[in-house]
This record gives sequence, C-alpha cells and structure tokens, in this order.
Amino acid sequence: MVNLGQILWAYRRYLMAILFPVVLLPLPLVVSGKESKCAYVIILMALLWCTETLPLAVTAFFPLILFPMMAIMDASEVSIEYFRDTNVLFLGGLLMAVAVEHWNLHKRIALRVLLLIGVRPAFLFLGFMAVTAFLSMWISNTATTAMMVPIASAVLEQMHRTPEQKDGEAGSVNISFELQEPNYPVTEKEPQKLCEKDSSPVPPSVPPDHHRKEREHLKLSQGLSLSVCYAASIGGMATLTGTAPNLVLQGQVNSLFPDNPRVVNFASWFTFAFPTVIILLLLTWIWLQILFLGINFWKNFSWGEKAHKQEQAAYQVIKVEQKKLGPMSFAEKAIIFLFLLLVVLWFTREPGFFPGWGNVAFPNHSGESMVSDGTVAFFIGIILFIVPSELPSFSQQQGTQGKFKAPVALLNWNIVNKKMPWNVFFLLGGGFALAKGSEVSGLSPVAGKQADSSSKHPFSGHCPHPFSPCGCLHRMHQQCGHHHPLSAHPCFHGPGHLPQPTLCYAPLYHGILSSLHASCGHPA
Repeated sequence: MVNLGQILWAYRRYLMAILFPVVLLPLPLVVSGKESKCAYVIILMALLWCTETLPLAVTAFFPLILFPMMAIMDASEVSIEYFRDTNVLFLGGLLMAVAVEHWNLHKRIALRVLLLIGVRPAFLFLGFMAVTAFLSMWISNTATTAMMVPIASAVLEQMHRTPEQKDGEAGSVNISFELQEPNYPVTEKEPQKLCEKDSSPVPPSVPPDHHRKEREHLKLSQGLSLSVCYAASIGGMATLTGTAPNLVLQGQVNSLFPDNPRVVNFASWFTFAFPTVIILLLLTWIWLQILFLGINFWKNFSWGEKAHKQEQAAYQVIKVEQKKLGPMSFAEKAIIFLFLLLVVLWFTREPGFFPGWGNVAFPNHSGESMVSDGTVAFFIGIILFIVPSELPSFSQQQGTQGKFKAPVALLNWNIVNKKMPWNVFFLLGGGFALAKGSEVSGLSPVAGKQADSSSKHPFSGHCPHPFSPCGCLHRMHQQCGHHHPLSAHPCFHGPGHLPQPTLCYAPLYHGILSSLHASCGHPA
C-alpha cells in the first residue's frame, strides 16, 4: 500500500508550484512598494529555478506575467527584454552553429587537425583540447563534447589493443571480451593437452604487466575525457557567442551604461579573452599530463618502437573516420566561406583602433556604427536559407512525379527548429527582464545604498556561507545580473561611466531587507 510520503514525493513538483507563491505572498501584501513586489518575483523565480519545479524556460516567463500585474513594468516594456540585441546575436550565431553541425563540418575539422598534430599521448591531449576549444568558440559546449568523446574513445580503444588482437580481429570486437584475451599467441596443441589432463576449463594466464597496462590505459582514458570537457568550457570563453554568460555580460553593460560607445563587442571581447583561453589551455594541458601521464616526458611523447606501433594504429583509426566523410562537398565549402565571412565582418565592424566598415558605411550622428554584431549574424544566417547545397545543374535527379527537383538549401527551418536551444534563448530574456525590473522598481538603488552603508554594520565583514540560504540568494542575485545603479555607489563617478574594479557587492538579503525597510517609510 502506498504511504503518505510516497504520495507527497510523487506530487512534489505540483505541491511546490502551489506552495512557493502562497508562502511568499505576505511579502508584497504586508510590505507596500514596488521594491517588495520585485523581491517577491526574484525570490519566487530563484526557488523555482533551484528546485526545477517548472522547466527553466517556463520559469523565465514569470516577469512577463507578474511585472505588469504588480504594476512594476508595462507589458510592452517587459516583452522588449526578451528580444534584445544580445538575444539577436545569440540566435544569429546559433544559426551558423546549426549549419556547421548539420553538414558534419565540425567533425571534418576535428579529424583533420588530429591528423596534423599526431597521436602521441602528450600530443593527443593537446590535439583534442585544441580542436575542442576551437569548435566550442562557435558551437555549443555540449554539442562539441558529444562529438569529440566518441572519437577519443575510438582512438583509445585502438591504442589499447595489442598487435596480436589487431591481426586476429575480424569485424568489431567486444571490449569486455577483449580485456579477457591473453596478450600472447597460444598454439593449437596447448588446449588439447589441457583437455587430456582435465576437462574443466582453465583460465588463461595473465602476463605480468597486464594489470599495469590496464591502469595506464585507465588513466589515459580519464585524462583524455577530462581534457575534452575542460577544453570545451575554456574555449567557450573566447567569443561572445561561445557561451551564454558572455552575452549576459554584454547585455548588462549596455543596459547599465547606455551611453557607452559599445565597448563590449565581438572584436574587443575576442582581443581580451583569446589570450586568456590560450594560457588556460596550456596550463590545463600541462596539469593533466602531470596528473594522469606522470612526469616521464620521454614516455609521454612516446619515443620508442613499441609506442610507434600504437600511434600508427590510432592514426589509422582517425584516417578511416576521415575517409568515411568522403570528399568535401559544395555545401561544406559554402559554409566555410560564410563562416569566415561572418568572423571577418564581426572583427572589422567596429574594432575601435581604426574606423570599421560599420563606422564608415552605416554611421549615426555620433559616428558610431548603427549595425550591431547581431545584425551581421542574422545577415549571414538568412543567406544560409538562400544558398543551395549543390551547384545548379540540369542533370539532377528527377522528382517522384517526373518534375525537376532543385537542391535543398544549406539550412531549413525544420533543422533549425529541431537543433536550436530555445530554452537558453528564453532564459536570457528572463534574466534581462529581471534585471530591468529590479532597476525600475527601485530594488537595485536600495541595494546599492545598503552596500554603501553595510561597511558600518557590525557584521559587514562577514561573508555568508556559499551553501547557506543567504549565500544562495547572494549568488542568484549576481548571476541574474542585478547590479547596483550608477549613482548609488561611491565607486561610480557618475551616470554613463564604467565602474572601478574596487566595487564591492552586498548580499541580496541585505538589499531585500533594506528595500522593505525603506518601503515602510524608514530611512535606509
């Protein structure tokens, strides 16, 4: 019989979806003012996001409903936050990423680079990390990792096999059985002698270095898998479209400093982040070598006849995978051209140290470019829907009804709708809407004043534990982009200026308490 605990656990999401809004409802009812209402929305969304009571993208739409109903913002103003220029850049960059992934161009690039770098253990780490980091600059980290890990597994499997296993291999071999096979040849007479003496099966003897090789292979597998994952995260830092938090920063800078000359663009971000990515990749490569391969660099770089045979086997695996792709098609060449054109247009639009094509061809009254990085991304994205995937020819195959059939375009909406991460797009919009509501309601100014006055608080030097409720609220506040206003903190020189790096943020719970205190008519 089902008990009460099992019933509550099974219906926990439904219960939390009802209890969270009801339990927090006294906050906007008892305390008047827009600050408390905005704090109610922030805390409610934080709880729903942390517990995943609703899908993350669905929770991101709460400001679109609650802000107009609570008279914090007009519905039209909230809706604009869900399709800002930063979201347009994110969507346009993903169109190119979907096209690259659809035509398997990312796999061709990965295999080509691995063949050039080599498959020695140290170089194998470096090759996989370099390819993964480069691909994650333009496509999602998840898609990059999902493509690179199977390639790494195939290479490791081939390097682990002994020459005898490779010679006697017929078709695919189950790895679980492969590890049980002896590492030396067995003659035909030996099993017969064993059967004459004893009919019971005798397990094959294991070479003395078998367990040592297994441990080395396990370490190599662990290190290579981690290198792919780390490289995907590091590579996403290099470009604005590499990962969503970069675009969040750009959106918040443009929102908090509307008069800035668009200092955060594709070129400036790449100039700042790419050297950091190179340094992090090299440090991670060295650390993973020491951790999983040891400090024996002679062995890591594999100078020896036996290691050379394993390298040749792994090299053949990569070469076979590349041959399966066949010659480069017209679609892949067209995508490479459009991709390079997109990168060049991004870098030369408004570089800052010389007038870009955006400043010359499309200037505003201040001489700044009216064309943004999002405009360029969508311009190339729309071209992907226009260019055919094959060269026009009159000798194409006929359709099912005898009609002439034109080739498909490089991209179509069915592919985009299937592979586009719409949930991340809506999450970006929900974060921007929360930040705007916090600014309009007055919660951010009060939080800024509290940050200034918290230095006089006896517990101002105490930082909440990161896993405590106050610490969780503090981190949610920072991740959602709720920063202090320009004029409410002494670290700012005034409206329109960038903050000094000495700015210190107060915990969110201090800001909420001060906002409630101020809404009751007490001085902050």
